[in-house]
Amino acid sequence: MRRQATVNLGNIVLSLSDAMDLANPSLIQHQQRTAFIVWEMGRVKNLSTESMEQCFVAALLHDIGALSLEDKVCLRNEDVEDIEDHCIRGSSLLSNISWLAEAANIIKFHHREWQDWEEGIENPVVFESQMLFLADHVERKIDRDKYILHQHEDIISEIESLSGSLFHSEVVELFRGICGREEFWLDLVSPRLYSLLLHEGPFRKIEIDFSDIYSMSQLFRNIIDFRSRFTSTHSSGVAAAAALLSRLFGFTETEIGLMEVAGNMHDLGKLAIPNSILEKPGKLTKQEFAVMKSHTYYTYFVINTIGGLQEIAEWAAYHHERLDGSGYPFHCTKAEISTGSRIMMVADIFTALAEDRPYRKGMSKKEIFRIMKQYSDRHLLDSKIVDLLFDNYEVTFDCVVGKQTEAHEFYVNQFPIPPLTKGLAV
Repeated sequence: MRRQATVNLGNIVLSLSDAMDLANPSLIQHQQRTAFIVWEMGRVKNLSTESMEQCFVAALLHDIGALSLEDKVCLRNEDVEDIEDHCIRGSSLLSNISWLAEAANIIKFHHREWQDWEEGIENPVVFESQMLFLADHVERKIDRDKYILHQHEDIISEIESLSGSLFHSEVVELFRGICGREEFWLDLVSPRLYSLLLHEGPFRKIEIDFSDIYSMSQLFRNIIDFRSRFTSTHSSGVAAAAALLSRLFGFTETEIGLMEVAGNMHDLGKLAIPNSILEKPGKLTKQEFAVMKSHTYYTYFVINTIGGLQEIAEWAAYHHERLDGSGYPFHCTKAEISTGSRIMMVADIFTALAEDRPYRKGMSKKEIFRIMKQYSDRHLLDSKIVDLLFDNYEVTFDCVVGKQTEAHEFYVNQFPIPPLTKGLAV
């Protein structure tokens, strides 16, 4: 019985950053590498603890406004018409968490060239945005198919040539202070970078409680859902249904809260799925469905790396498992599927059936009951939880619709900017 929850801040931010970059070989560790460069420059500058923390988290999450896999690849290839769009979206997402307000400002301006600033470098937002801009530029210039010490001198030369135009000379000088050591470049591209940042980085000793865990789950719920107008409220609905059903089932208040966190993050792995599959109006091909099956694996993989959230990893990631072992991707049987996971399975199917999708309108109560009763009769879902849902259908439906309406209003008001994607096939 869970009564409290705490996690290491570095662990959760690094893992969630990892989720955004794991989908394509050209993206892996992009934000962690950028954060490493910012951290090293900040140490040379002797930034205050607060400034270092804000710069570090801004770097780890700086591309959150590039919502789809296609968007991220476009950014990596510098194939974007207005590169500031994702900066504005990212800032809007992050600004909803009060303790990350300064990081939101850094993200908002992390592609603004020095020559376009009206304020001076003594302004902390200007200076910190410039550090992130330079670090991001350096990482994107790294050829991942070439040994780092065969290319680092060319990267240094390019940064120096941009002093006074893209980057302020003081920020370039900070970079010079770290880039002369081979150790810096080898650490930068090392597969152990996550571990280095976790155990030595700015957040290594900071623990956060449930309220901050919940805020982070809301942030990533929005990143996951806002990739597409068809999914812009899905995780909000699943989280609401899972929390209400777990309350009706008799979970503790802490467990109910953690079920909502799991619902917020249950589709985290969809960050690795192209929008061309997520928004396809017709039936997926066998090959496309094989790609789709990976999303729950990635959900589990990422959340399970966060110490203290292993139970949530199962609750979130098992929502496509079935009690007879026919689900995916783990093919768990009923003995391996906890009550929390069984609730999430029901919450996800109910929400998916009730909401509009690219290929159909949301279903009526009668249609939803017919389908879910078939699932429970075939022993794919837990019949006790299906019965609990329909014994409390109106209150569950109203709760889900209320939460989804809130999410839709936020989506419409905060994200008028069109997507970056140019129809890139991934």
